[in-house]
Amino acid sequence: MHSTKRHVAGLTALAVTVVSAGVLALPLSSDNWGSQPHWAYAGNHDPAHWSDMDPKFTACGNGQAQSPIDLESRDAKTGKAGEFHIDYEKGAVSLVNNGHTIQANVSDAKDTVVFDGDTYHLAQFHFHAPSEHVTDGKRFPLELHFVNEDGRKVAVIGVLVKLGEKNETLAPVLNSLPATGPVSLKSTKPPVTVDLASVLPHDHKAFVYTGSLTTPPCTEGVHWIVLSEPIQMSKDQIESFTHIFPDNHRPLQKINGREIDNESE
Repeated sequence: MHSTKRHVAGLTALAVTVVSAGVLALPLSSDNWGSQPHWAYAGNHDPAHWSDMDPKFTACGNGQAQSPIDLESRDAKTGKAGEFHIDYEKGAVSLVNNGHTIQANVSDAKDTVVFDGDTYHLAQFHFHAPSEHVTDGKRFPLELHFVNEDGRKVAVIGVLVKLGEKNETLAPVLNSLPATGPVSLKSTKPPVTVDLASVLPHDHKAFVYTGSLTTPPCTEGVHWIVLSEPIQMSKDQIESFTHIFPDNHRPLQKINGREIDNESE
């Protein structure tokens, strides 16, 4: 079967040169939502209270390398901190409303990211509104997170979304968003086909840094690759998600002295 692939190699745009906080204890593709304490983005279970809800969530309050952050290009230094290579292709994804976002589970083992020589397999992608990361003080209507795992660690590709033309590549997903569903990773909608490589922007400059999961347990040691050029979605497409989740973003976290290294393709 024919597939379309896009390759990204030798890119390390804004890289935070910090030591990984260690092996992640919670891969995001595992079916563990139901076993966690109830957490939310508003009220008594909002991000300010996450660290008090469970001993496993301690990093949400006292972690020193948390995400998201404001990625400031003016503070970046020119240099090379590593390389990454994205190899996604066209395939079927299963959509789920897990109570916190819409998640698209990916089953194709060929969808990979190589970061500093380690291969990570794409497990899922999901949406946040508004964007969790901010670039040079600018926040976007949406942000997509492509979560890649190697069995021990996580590398996330962040794709920012601005208001613009209809996104034909993501239309199959946005036309099939499950408005309701159990807190489960079992699909509530039939699979849809998406050309994952074409979702990425044409310009592959990126902000690369070491941070954390942006949801509990906020585990550190996550390699973040936030592509600096946003993709576009129409007003109707953006609202198809925000109608279900009006606000599911974590507030900005402190950089805590992490150095940023700026390099373009």
